[in-house]
Amino acid sequence: MMRCIPEENYPGHCSQNKQCLLKKNLAEETTFQPILRPEKVSKLRMDSPREEKDREMNQAKSSVNFSNPLMCDFESDWSPLHDAAYHGRLLSVRALIGQGTSVNLVSLDRVSPLHVACLQGHTACAKLLIDHGAQVNSPTEDRNTPLSHACARGHLNCVTLLLQHGATPHGTTDSTSPIHQAAAKGHTKCLEALVQQGADVNFQSEHLGTPLYIACTNQHLGTVKKLLQLGADVNSCKGGDSPLHVGARLGQPELVTMLLDHGANPSARDTAGNCPRDVTPPNSVTETLLNQRGASCLSQLCRLAVRRELGWARLSDINTLPLPKELKQYLLYQSD
Repeated sequence: MMRCIPEENYPGHCSQNKQCLLKKNLAEETTFQPILRPEKVSKLRMDSPREEKDREMNQAKSSVNFSNPLMCDFESDWSPLHDAAYHGRLLSVRALIGQGTSVNLVSLDRVSPLHVACLQGHTACAKLLIDHGAQVNSPTEDRNTPLSHACARGHLNCVTLLLQHGATPHGTTDSTSPIHQAAAKGHTKCLEALVQQGADVNFQSEHLGTPLYIACTNQHLGTVKKLLQLGADVNSCKGGDSPLHVGARLGQPELVTMLLDHGANPSARDTAGNCPRDVTPPNSVTETLLNQRGASCLSQLCRLAVRRELGWARLSDINTLPLPKELKQYLLYQSD
């Protein structure tokens, strides 16, 4: 018989109303906040390291019994294993697993202990869970995977761990694509790791556009630069709105210059018939830049043509070509 636990005594519990308030429209806000239980901040502990370890182990052992319905492989609310994984309590995680807790136990919205460990960047806990059979591609109710959570928070070690253990770098829905998560938050290293494992740098989302588009929207210039170096299509639009339209509208001269140098079309028009210069703030540096921009030089046109012929998936092959080092760097935008 399932024992009811009062809300105030259950660290991970959220009422239905709180759960509804926590859920946000990821596609509209492009903040990609994973949907999980609110964190309860623990009080400052004054125990010695030894006492702390013993206390956590005893707590973990006392919370486990085989008659507890939370230890079964069916949907339940937040469990002791979720709480231990969320706070990075490795000893507690090990004790709970050792006494029968399923590592694939999910909450009502299908959040697993691995999801919360990756959300918080607790790599050691995540590895322990994976070593005991945690499913690396398990989706939540909102189709977020552990990799999506790790990318949203920029936890590169967790991203690397998950990819090494078979996590797919490809998104299952528009709002949960790991590469969109990384691009939206400016986590360039995570994005690079995904592309190295086969993630599509030009993955098109109906609601979010490409990773380049969302990175431009959030003004992550370092991420924009890396995406362009990796072969992102600079003219790929979201509903007729190009990355250059975004940069012009934001009045970002550095972003606009970067996009133009990678072949952005300054004459492209959106669904309203506006080209980028039409949407710039009046009398801004960006407006002047677009008005004065002339034709690209021959070397730039040749570079763009070579990269276009190779395609983004083969750009890394440039390093294997029998070409001078300086020319390779130029083709890869590493000399600019």
